[in-house]
Amino acid sequence: MGIFEGKKGLVFGIANDRSIAYYITQELAKEGAEMGFTHLPDKDPERPKAERKLRKLVEPLGAKLIMPCDVTNDENVDKVFAAAKEEMGELDFVVHSIAYAPIDDLKGNVYDVSRDGFKLSMEISCYSLITLANRARKILKPGGSLLTLTYLGGEKVIPGYNVMGICKAALESAVEYLAHELGPEEIRVNALSAGPIKTLSSSAVKDFDKMLKLYETFAPLRRPSPPEEVGKMGMILLSDYSSGVTGENVHVDCGYHIMGAPPESVHASE
Repeated sequence: MGIFEGKKGLVFGIANDRSIAYYITQELAKEGAEMGFTHLPDKDPERPKAERKLRKLVEPLGAKLIMPCDVTNDENVDKVFAAAKEEMGELDFVVHSIAYAPIDDLKGNVYDVSRDGFKLSMEISCYSLITLANRARKILKPGGSLLTLTYLGGEKVIPGYNVMGICKAALESAVEYLAHELGPEEIRVNALSAGPIKTLSSSAVKDFDKMLKLYETFAPLRRPSPPEEVGKMGMILLSDYSSGVTGENVHVDCGYHIMGAPPESVHASE
């Protein structure tokens, strides 16, 4: 019997089979969780590419709900939570795996970011967690959990991460404030900070392959974390095994974030 038998949740943000949210979903499914999912609304209803892609991934896992959701549209978000309540009843967890910045603003210098690009990036990458939390708290059971995804670029400067780093810093602060406000309702809120993983989002980050090499050299475990490790920790943070953990930013990066200087082996090889 899995540790999520009888538990139900919503997962926002699976783009493809390399999405971190999908790795978390797979671990949840192995443990018996029942889940509903959302995808970006398709521009052409006659050719629902986003819906078909998501269905291919989650229907084999027994998806209870598959719906479009634009998190910048309150009506969309309300419809998802109303449908989740009708289809699944009270929930035990919500996964937020949503981030976006216009490509020109993401690849350009921070001082060049456009006003509209900044507002849109912050709305989708940070405010979306807040608006999901507002809806989720109404149907989450006591002991319920919210989990979002972040990256070290929200804490330190990662060249190429640019405006998304600012959005992630805001997101991590939102996690702490939400954890404080929802704690009396016995709802936990945490962030999972993964190392570099080849996802749809990372493909837009400059010099991503160089980041992987840095982890092999600098991280205490001398490697980047594979996505399966991140998926397992995501599942744990949503489970009762982490019932006393809230407001945290949990790193799954083989220790890379603790390093303030290169390891001695690097100096020795110079």
